[in-house]
Amino acid sequence: MNLSLIVVFLFPVVLVSQNEFDKYGPMGSEVYTDLKTAVGIEKKIYKLDLSFKKLEPKLYDKLYKLSDLQALKLSTNEVTQYPKNFDALTNLIYFASFNNQLTTFPPNLKPFFNLHYIELQHTKIDSIPAQIAYLNKLQTLKFGNTDDTLKFPITFHYLKKLSEVSIENCILDSLPKQLFNLPMLNYLYLSNTNTHYLSRHFERLPNLEVLIIENNPLKTIPFDIYKAKKLRFLSLRGNNIEKIPDSISQLENLTLLDLRGNPVSMDEIEKLKILLPGCEIKF
Repeated sequence: MNLSLIVVFLFPVVLVSQNEFDKYGPMGSEVYTDLKTAVGIEKKIYKLDLSFKKLEPKLYDKLYKLSDLQALKLSTNEVTQYPKNFDALTNLIYFASFNNQLTTFPPNLKPFFNLHYIELQHTKIDSIPAQIAYLNKLQTLKFGNTDDTLKFPITFHYLKKLSEVSIENCILDSLPKQLFNLPMLNYLYLSNTNTHYLSRHFERLPNLEVLIIENNPLKTIPFDIYKAKKLRFLSLRGNNIEKIPDSISQLENLTLLDLRGNPVSMDEIEKLKILLPGCEIKF
């Protein structure tokens, strides 16, 4: 397991996400934290972190002038909408907004064909738009902390390079079937999403290595979970699971199974220890 995944299990996901900004943009490029300064320079501004800055509206609307911008982070800026001509930032690779009451994804996603990473936390967004299909380079999607419903579009399966999905503190009636049509999905994290059902089509996730479904009313795990052949880490903390299907013994790469916070009997734990001799089981 690589270091970034280990950190996810030790610290809250939002804290890790804040550091993702550092990974994007040209190596060694300066991180600008003042919008007025950046707009004044205009060219060769690659990284902009406006965390905890109150943005004057007229200046905010000049953000589009930073046409070279590759990584943009907003956080606690008291903004409720995107600046004018936001879709002019066609070189964006990373975009994240934390603690801003945005109501939608960017209204025109088609120009953002370079986006690899998008994260939206503590917004008022209740749906992922169909236009997300235009983001055919997207590798990471993180969304959460709305305490509201979240709807997935039928076009979601067009995100063929999407490898990491993290959703927390919003309402999903079940695990959206669209998530089971992402062949490159490697990491799936769902926490406090009202997930009470899992699809059995794990054969459609041939590259899934980390599956975390925590703090949900989930009662059963599909027999077909064994079809996720590359699964290495399975966390089911804080659910209502009493038994794990015997088919889990076929997950030869599984190294950790976390069942803490479930009504699992000691007899079931002992059975799992026999079925998974090389796997650490937490209970």
